[in-house]
Amino acid sequence: MIEHTLDTVHAILYVRPKTSLEENDFEQLAETVDPYIEKNGNLAGLIIQNPTFPGWKSLGAMVQHFNFVQDHHKKIKKVGLVTDSSIGDVAEHLASHFVSAEIKHFPASELEAAKQWVINSD
Repeated sequence: MIEHTLDTVHAILYVRPKTSLEENDFEQLAETVDPYIEKNGNLAGLIIQNPTFPGWKSLGAMVQHFNFVQDHHKKIKKVGLVTDSSIGDVAEHLASHFVSAEIKHFPASELEAAKQWVINSD
């Protein structure tokens, strides 16, 4: 299950995975964010907040995750990974080779710093 909110004032999608990621989680994210992107063009950022990475419930969920990234990465300027998990460092360096968004890892206690990083574009 993924909890998520869309801050339309700052154009930031906040995502908080609570359990292993499931296929329909990404359908729900798309239902929230696609109309906003269609109307406004892009998101300033995506902030993923979780002290640890919960993983995927199935191979299908992992595929849906990658499909969501493929469909949306050109429409999101920055991705903040707010986690104490070592996957944050790995994702910051590895994903930067596959997506157009700028990616930065923040400790789990620094949600506000991640938000400010997204808002304060260069």
